[in-house]
Amino acid sequence: MLTRRQTLALGAGGLAAMGAPGLVMGREDRGPSLHELAQAKGMRFGSAIGVSPPGTVSGAFHDPQYRQLLINECGVLVHENELKWYVARPDAQTFDFERADIIMDFAEENGMEMRGHTLLWHHTDWFPDWINNHDFGSRPASEAERMLTEHVRTLVERYKGRIYSWDVVNETIDEAGRFRQTALSRYLGEEVIDLAFHVAKEADPDAELLYNDYMSWEAGYERQQEGVLRLLERLKSRGVPIDGLGVQSHIGSGNYDYSTGFDTAREDTWRQFLDAVVAQDLSLSITEFDVHDKNLPADIETRDREVAELARRYLDIMFSYPQTKDFLVWGMADQYSWYQEHWVREDGVAKRPTPYDSNFQPKPLRQAIADALIAAAPRP
Repeated sequence: MLTRRQTLALGAGGLAAMGAPGLVMGREDRGPSLHELAQAKGMRFGSAIGVSPPGTVSGAFHDPQYRQLLINECGVLVHENELKWYVARPDAQTFDFERADIIMDFAEENGMEMRGHTLLWHHTDWFPDWINNHDFGSRPASEAERMLTEHVRTLVERYKGRIYSWDVVNETIDEAGRFRQTALSRYLGEEVIDLAFHVAKEADPDAELLYNDYMSWEAGYERQQEGVLRLLERLKSRGVPIDGLGVQSHIGSGNYDYSTGFDTAREDTWRQFLDAVVAQDLSLSITEFDVHDKNLPADIETRDREVAELARRYLDIMFSYPQTKDFLVWGMADQYSWYQEHWVREDGVAKRPTPYDSNFQPKPLRQAIADALIAAAPRP
């Protein structure tokens, strides 16, 4: 792992020099970057990046070619896991920002902005065990409020003025449209969301504050869409300082082992959902885009073509809303996609869900993204 001092010392030129020659070219060799295409329309383009151990799918930062790819293409970065509770908060008394700071320093050294993910992943499966097993004492609501307030305030104040947008709350509505129950909501109810937003707003009044979730345009997500929409309406009615909706955008094959098919999009329903969101004076951000190719044929040419075609249809819809200004992919190169370890293909072949292949060569998906950005109307 690079130390923070080493990361800062390398800078853009040093990182480029570390890569194998010829695989990842500089921007001057390729034409406009995806971020430059987005900027031309008043948007931003970026990617998630992780600092897990080298050789893991979430350890892309250790690969100099991957770092150079980020420099080439991105204007925004977001921590993949480094600010989630199970990394940043190893126990009730400790905060650990070493890994998060590595990415922050790298972004700033290379002129990139940062998004924050996430202040509260409201899902028991992704809480650290110490929260799920915590003794909240004789006044559990007060202890839950204290714990959440401390966590949100500590993170937001640490990066005040450096992180421009936060996924304040992530994934609190399940596929049936129900509010998830956790060790915190057991005592605070839905107030857990209100509290996270209010504390974040107090800690950095200038940061953009989003609710982020995975409701998708595929068939089967209709009840989750409805549940998210009703939640947003309740938050607005209570005066919660929410600025927009983060739309994760993991599209394609369903994210479960028994999924079938690839393109089950319900575009009319999806547009109705987005219309209802923006009618509440909320922005839209694409926060975690990739295209899951689990159920496509193994043939690479066929897979890449269908992935690109589906992506273009989806992005054309999302970009048709002037409220969509941020577009982040959940990884830039296939070997570092989280999909390599989740819902594996029956044939065992590696998945191809990102804009670049495992040799850092652009794929049809990269061209589809570029074409969608070029076709998009300028943001007001």
